[in-house]
Amino acid sequence: MDELTVQSKARQFMAGLDLSRIDTDLSVYIEKVRARLKTEELDEGESGYTLTKRDGTSTIVVNERERRERQRFSACHEVGHIVLELSSNHREIPSWSYAKRDPNEIWCDMFAAELLMPYDNFKADVDKDEPSFELIERLRLKYVTSFSATASRVAVIADYPCAFVTMNSTVIRHASRSVALRKLNAWIAPRTPIPPGSLAHQLVSDELKSEGVELVSQDVWFQDWPQGYELTELAKHFPNYDETFALLWFDSDDGPDEPVNTFSARPATDDGLLKEIDGVLSFPEKRRRR
Repeated sequence: MDELTVQSKARQFMAGLDLSRIDTDLSVYIEKVRARLKTEELDEGESGYTLTKRDGTSTIVVNERERRERQRFSACHEVGHIVLELSSNHREIPSWSYAKRDPNEIWCDMFAAELLMPYDNFKADVDKDEPSFELIERLRLKYVTSFSATASRVAVIADYPCAFVTMNSTVIRHASRSVALRKLNAWIAPRTPIPPGSLAHQLVSDELKSEGVELVSQDVWFQDWPQGYELTELAKHFPNYDETFALLWFDSDDGPDEPVNTFSARPATDDGLLKEIDGVLSFPEKRRRR
């Protein structure tokens, strides 16, 4: 399995379906996999699971205690398990070890993002405006997705050099990058401290301010890069959830034109392609699942 395979299978699955009401009703997806959707009060941190019968029909259960956008993501994540025929491994892992998540769960996260934010429609919406809190909020409300899932999708789909970084209050968890940014060899190392010169770092320690937009030197975020370019950083800190997010991008005339030569060792398992979507956290393993 790889990213392109997941995208292809998701778009094949969606082909010919009426997607006009997926913001309020996911039954078009649920019915296609011969499943029914239930909500139950599950344990804290357990977002959902699937039970499959011998006749091939399934029951997808999501946690009614979680926010609506999380329930929708969990339902589509479970559809991903069924369509991709991938077993679940919802084991509980530390928040800092996102890269250690089972690949099957990452593929199903990507599949869920494709279903909730269909590429053609989402791309058209992203192209209409410059990055901003207003754009992310507008898209989040339209597609009924979380701030992090929406911003991550913006970063992946954008034509311009762009990245979305997920952190807790101290450490970078993972980063997703647009194709344009990956071609420039821009790299943000996971499991490293939040850069001291970043807006995200300021927000974590500021009790009065939780979000903002600033210009920062790109070498604050990107490893082994020369100085001389300015990067726009849009950051938001959620102290109650110990979550911090940053959307980074170059304006059209501010970034380098050619790939930057870098020499740092980059673990193959930490490539940005495996970390482009979140929205479903790790689940405790308490029930039998597919």
